[in-house]
Amino acid sequence: MVNGAPMLRIDNLTYRIGPRVLLEEVNASVNVGDRVGLVGRNGTGKTTLLKLICGDIGPESGSIEVPRRWSIGITRQEAPGGDKSLIDTVLAFDAELVSLMAESETAADPYRIAEIHTRLADKDAYSAPSRAASILSGLGFDEAAQQRPCSSYSGGWRMRVALAGLLFTQPELLLLDEPTNHLDLEATLWLEEYLKHYPGTILMVSHDRDLLNRAVNAILHLENAKMTLYQGNYDRFEATRRMQLEQNEKLRAKQMARRAELEGFIARFRAKASKAKQAQSRIKMLERLQPIAEHHEEASIDLSFPEIDELAPPLYALNHVNIGYGERVVLHNISLRLDNEDRIGILGANGNGKSTLVKLLAGRLAPMSGDVSRSSKLRIGYFAQHQADELDLSVTPVVEMMRRLEKATEQQARNHLGRFGFTQQRSQTQIGKLSGGEKARLLFALMTLAKPHILLLDEPTNHLDMDTRESLAQAINAFEGAVVIISHDPSIIEMTADRLWLVEDGKVTSFEGDLDDYRTRTLQARDKTSDKTPDKTPDKTQAPSGEDGRKAQRQKSAERRQNLAPLKKKVDQAAAKVTRLEGEKAKLAARLADPKLYADAAKALEVQKEMGRIEKDLAEAEEAWMTLEGQLEQAALN
Repeated sequence: MVNGAPMLRIDNLTYRIGPRVLLEEVNASVNVGDRVGLVGRNGTGKTTLLKLICGDIGPESGSIEVPRRWSIGITRQEAPGGDKSLIDTVLAFDAELVSLMAESETAADPYRIAEIHTRLADKDAYSAPSRAASILSGLGFDEAAQQRPCSSYSGGWRMRVALAGLLFTQPELLLLDEPTNHLDLEATLWLEEYLKHYPGTILMVSHDRDLLNRAVNAILHLENAKMTLYQGNYDRFEATRRMQLEQNEKLRAKQMARRAELEGFIARFRAKASKAKQAQSRIKMLERLQPIAEHHEEASIDLSFPEIDELAPPLYALNHVNIGYGERVVLHNISLRLDNEDRIGILGANGNGKSTLVKLLAGRLAPMSGDVSRSSKLRIGYFAQHQADELDLSVTPVVEMMRRLEKATEQQARNHLGRFGFTQQRSQTQIGKLSGGEKARLLFALMTLAKPHILLLDEPTNHLDMDTRESLAQAINAFEGAVVIISHDPSIIEMTADRLWLVEDGKVTSFEGDLDDYRTRTLQARDKTSDKTPDKTPDKTQAPSGEDGRKAQRQKSAERRQNLAPLKKKVDQAAAKVTRLEGEKAKLAARLADPKLYADAAKALEVQKEMGRIEKDLAEAEEAWMTLEGQLEQAALN
């Protein structure tokens, strides 16, 4: 952190929406130069807090202090348009720069001309076009694309232009709300590097674990209308918070046991004269015993996929297939196959044909030529990147569910939706009025009905909070069928995919490497086309040169992954066991925290013994997990 007075100060801030309290007397200080990740489940008030900071809305009470001389920039949902080129559209985001440049051509007063040129120099105006071009390039627009009119691009691409314009203005306080939602993996990697070196202060809402681990130095967590600032990246925040919750639960359980003991003594001896003084003493002790607040977790969302009937391989095969639209071939001469339990992550920049490939596999796009074979009994679950393409926005989730559930009652439809986090109210809300995260969960709920053999997931994590993303990763890993996933979130691909396909230059090829290899490849390719010298140059003195060297490196990476696969599977199984035991422990802790339990002494003793057994099993499971993790780390180094 930068020393000195806080740049952003939030004091006793309260904000309500109707009767619902989003933020209640919250406090936080963010120092100059900090890069802070703003996290919390969907609906906790993260976007609202950004709007409060930039002044779009006002608080009910409390204050937000930002020095007047600081400019504030925030991501907006409105996509730019018009006939200007992308480069001119981005330059126009700096209104002062545009005004000064225009005035510099007409000003006649020598003093005013001097003022204009001094201010232009302060703003580094003469490098502005190159800076704008560099940002656009990082976000996926090559030189030719930057000259096209903004209106010629789709909404998602124009949202990238909006992000480019915001970054170009370089506000002292940069407020970002899910900045990677419209990006591909390549642009996300660029943004990660850009934000790490941003000269101002950042407050960023994101559910992208890798971005929060690599680009921020503090985490501001919103939960139950309160917020807490943690130092470090997301992994450190998660570990610190877990320890705090465990410690709080231990203290609370001890306090509840003590409270039960005091209440029992008072109940037994209050009426006895010989014990009255002692009883009164314990009453005072009980009054002084301030209760430790119970931590209330929101109900978890079950994204599990149903069991399937296994089909003979291959599930799907393409032989010398061309795909495209009209007369234009997007991907050509594709030959690949999908088998049971395949886990495929698809890599490649936006516009190269990743979604086109998935649409072919989903049966939404016919091949232009070549052979396609698939099992006659094959059922496919398809999560489309553009949710509106798959949903009737005019009806409610219950109606949409009943359309696909033959002979189902309305209550059965509600019960199924409830597993995916839909309350009775939200299940009766028009789909068009649902949030992006709710639409995503509805698609998952609908996908499970067909008991698919293949899951085709095109950017499934957009709008999902961190807990729901982790639930999705667990569901994918437990799924018995095949999975093909496109995601700008590297952590989801790392957690779920064991093979990678690269869509590039009109081809689909197997990528012989892991996400770290792809990250290095992407950044090196960008360095070659950038005038900016990288902070660190990879050591290439020991690397083989040329295509032979790259092939040898890919083979070596593939062999390493194959050798580590059995051990990695054991690590995953050990981690799953720890997660299961932690869940059982949490349930028992909740029971022990319930005063009603102690009305039945025998039952309370039984639950306490069960807690002891679970804690013992959990300690052994954690020890086994850590041992396997150590073995895996050591094996990876050899």
